[in-house]
Amino acid sequence: MKAPVPGRLLLLALALVLFSVPALASKDYKAPAIKPAQTYPAHEEHGNEHVTIAVEPYDTAEKQKIFPVDFRSHGLLPVLLVITNDGDQPISLTDMQIQFITGERDKLTPASSDDIYRRLSNPRATDRPTIPLPIPRRKVKGTVSPKTMDQIQSSQFAAKAIEPHSTRSGFLFFDVQGLARLAGTHVLFTRLHNAQGHDLMFFEVPLDRYFGARAGSP
Repeated sequence: MKAPVPGRLLLLALALVLFSVPALASKDYKAPAIKPAQTYPAHEEHGNEHVTIAVEPYDTAEKQKIFPVDFRSHGLLPVLLVITNDGDQPISLTDMQIQFITGERDKLTPASSDDIYRRLSNPRATDRPTIPLPIPRRKVKGTVSPKTMDQIQSSQFAAKAIEPHSTRSGFLFFDVQGLARLAGTHVLFTRLHNAQGHDLMFFEVPLDRYFGARAGSP
């Protein structure tokens, strides 16, 4: 017969199980519940085209708890993008272009997955060079685990079309390292196409609508 496990060791084993499970679970990406784009404070609706685009910055520690890492401490701002198509025809996003335009007129584009991994691995790195370099970027290895990479990828906005009477969502990540403030920023969306291949009117969504709504909330 095996000797019985001492009581202290058994209690210690149980404690490790109880405390380790929540810790692992808390690092998993938890997608937020999504509502129609019209319900978000920062949105623009084109009634004639039956399309609405909304954005919501995840700019606080509390909101960023859904992610496996703290993007704020790495100079990255997650912005939830929600697009609702209330029309009877699909909307193509294949050629969609996005610009994050600050109050100081800096123009940023969404960071790629590799840009994000690079920043997480090297917090001092910047992905906004002033002079374009011919040297190809190398994929980052090491400090960002494959699981974290997968979760970041799954959180990013990846839709190529919006089906009729549906809503699609996901996150854009912007390199805001060095920016003094976000007030006055707006996000510009161009080159969305209708079912006939024609461009929709551009969408320009001010982040100040989000900040104003947050300031007015109890």
